[in-house]
Amino acid sequence: MLKITHLFFDSKKVTSSVDKGTRKVLSKFGAFVRRTAKGSIRKRKQSAAPGQPPSSHTGLLKRFIFFGYEPQKRSVVIGPVRLTENNRGDAPSVLEYGGRTTVKKKRVKISTRPFMGPALEKEKPNLPSMWKDSVK
Repeated sequence: MLKITHLFFDSKKVTSSVDKGTRKVLSKFGAFVRRTAKGSIRKRKQSAAPGQPPSSHTGLLKRFIFFGYEPQKRSVVIGPVRLTENNRGDAPSVLEYGGRTTVKKKRVKISTRPFMGPALEKEKPNLPSMWKDSVK
């Protein structure tokens, strides 16, 4: 009997290659978005104008932007971790989307100072080219 199994692709090997390529591409994309977001935050004493990326007064926001590949969903999560020092846990979210928060025991309204959304939009056009030759 003639064996022709070598003419068919190995589905486990193909899916493994696709998973590896996906992880590599999305991790690279996460790193680029992270770098762009961090680069948009400037260290200065005054506050940024509404609609502009936030200023960094302590450096915490800039230092705590991370990315991670989520294998179950085959996606990448990019953004700042929740800051808890001095009760500033909601600062990243309030800066990105605007809203109310407490500053020096006073409740204030903060206008948007987005940094993650614009970083994603800036890097998004580069994503399709990252897939080229990603599965080997």
